[in-house]
Amino acid sequence: MADNTPVNSQITDAVTQTNVKVVAEAPAQAMGLVYQTVAHSISLSMQNAMQAQGGLQQIGNAVTSSAVRMILEASGGGMGGGGGNK
Repeated sequence: MADNTPVNSQITDAVTQTNVKVVAEAPAQAMGLVYQTVAHSISLSMQNAMQAQGGLQQIGNAVTSSAVRMILEASGGGMGGGGGNK
């Protein structure tokens, strides 16, 4: 309690307690912010990994399609065999 002040001691105590509360909560709020930032960073990296995997799947499908087309053209151009050169 503050003594010898022109302000009511209840007012000074209320302000002091408010300041103590704010200062005491600061570390917990800071750690909460750190945890949220880490969680957000991890989620962004997971999204990037999924996007990269999807892109590689599309490339793989295109390569497979082209390889099958080239095989069919080289074998005579059809499922029946027999060849297209007559």
